[in-house]
Amino acid sequence: MALLTGLGFIVPIFAIFLTENIKGGSIKVAGFAAAVYWIVQSLVMIPFGRYLDKHPGEKDDLWFIVIGNILGAVAIFGYIFSRLPWHIYLLQGIYGLGMGMNIPGYTAIFTRHIDKNKEAFEWGLRSSFVGIGSGIAGALGGIIAYNFGFNALFIGAGVFIILSAFLLLLIAKEMKPRDGGVVIVKNKMFQPPAPKL
Repeated sequence: MALLTGLGFIVPIFAIFLTENIKGGSIKVAGFAAAVYWIVQSLVMIPFGRYLDKHPGEKDDLWFIVIGNILGAVAIFGYIFSRLPWHIYLLQGIYGLGMGMNIPGYTAIFTRHIDKNKEAFEWGLRSSFVGIGSGIAGALGGIIAYNFGFNALFIGAGVFIILSAFLLLLIAKEMKPRDGGVVIVKNKMFQPPAPKL
C-alpha cells in the first residue's frame, strides 16, 4: 500500500510534468508513457504470478514486493534526470516491471492472511485505504510540486517508497510456508508431525 500511496503523489500531475519539463513533451507522450507502463506490467504479472504459485512459502512473495518497490523508486528518481520522451518510456517500463512484481507478491500474501468469511470486507478495506491514501497523496503532491517543484516531489515520493521497501524486511521472519506448515518437497507434500502433548 505504501508504494501505491507514494505513487499517488505523482500520478495526478505526471502529464503536467511531461509537458512542462520534457523536450517534445505533449499529451501524446503522456499517453505513450501510460501505454508503456500498462503493457509492461500486464505482460510480466502473469509469469511472475505463476512463478510465485509454483514456489511454496511467502519469502519469495515478500522479496518480489521489496524488489518491485525499489524498481518503482528507481523510476521516480529517474524522472529527475529525464529530458527526452525515450527517458520517460524507459522509466515507465521499469516502473511497470516493478509493479508487475509487487502486485502478485502482495496479493498472494494478503489473500493467504484474510480472515475466513471476511474476504470481501478485508479486500474492500484494503482498497479503501489505498484510495484514501492515494487521494490525500495526490492533493499533497500538487501542493509540493506547486510550491517546491517537481524534483522535490520526486525525491520525497522516492524516499517514501524506498523506506516502505526496507520496512517490509522487518516482517521477513513472520513469513511462513504455505498451508500452515505444509511444504512441497520434490513435488510431494510433506506435513510436519504434530507436536507431542
